Amino acid sequence: MPGPERVLIGLIGAGIQASRSPDLHEAAGAAIGRRLFYHLIDAQQFGFGVQDLPRVLDGLRWGGFIGANVTHPFKEAVVPLLDEVDPVAAAVGAVNTVICRDRRLRGYNTDMAGFVDAWQELFGERLPGSVVLLGAGGAGRAIGHALVRLGASRLTVLDIEAGRAVALAQALDRQVPARACAADEMAAALAAADGAVNCTPIGMHGHPGLPLPAGLLRAGMWLAEAVYTPIETALVVAARRAGLAVMTGERLCIHQAAVAFRLFLDAEPDVTLMRQVMASRSSPDDGA
Repeated sequence: MPGPERVLIGLIGAGIQASRSPDLHEAAGAAIGRRLFYHLIDAQQFGFGVQDLPRVLDGLRWGGFIGANVTHPFKEAVVPLLDEVDPVAAAVGAVNTVICRDRRLRGYNTDMAGFVDAWQELFGERLPGSVVLLGAGGAGRAIGHALVRLGASRLTVLDIEAGRAVALAQALDRQVPARACAADEMAAALAAADGAVNCTPIGMHGHPGLPLPAGLLRAGMWLAEAVYTPIETALVVAARRAGLAVMTGERLCIHQAAVAFRLFLDAEPDVTLMRQVMASRSSPDDGA
């Protein structure tokens, strides 16, 4: 008898060779009898940029893909190029999952739901309190909306592009007035915060370093990291040393992948298996 039909999924991003998404999706697919092939469409490897996204998306339409994940730096740029955008993703202003059906592309955002699931798994019903959000790009937009949903009392957004921080703060403030603002003074913002989230690429492979001075971290705070390659980023290590409760990017990666898997295949993934696969494919040094 022939084996199960092969299913083609992609990941569009830059510098994504260390991604764990192929392992997670292919293992979860095999567990339900689906033969997945998860292809890395790496802008650094293939030499394309934002201006080439329309042709990359045409590759999804005509190349047999059922969909693709989208990551840095394309989560916002891809939105206007799609045939349809889910209302949640439209509100966030960023797409990280594209479903291809009958050569039409529909965009979703699984980072938002993935962060909510990861938070509740680790912290239960704990409220985030006052939060400093570092980075107002695609991940920052999704996680900012997730924090509003989780009941954050205050959100202070910082970004190297001040205008982007202001735009995100205004969008979040429209949901719950007086809860969000942009800032440019990190020390003052962190001094008044209960927690912080890193949504910048700083700390990932190719972007080493800390997105904030380690001395600003203090016991009693919590920290969430969106970067998961490596899992133990310099920020995570510093936060643990300072006595913070830490949510690594590994949790977000697993939970957003589970939401995306449901969209790709209309099937329930084994999240426990995904967690085991992530652990088995990771090393203490690089998370790869």
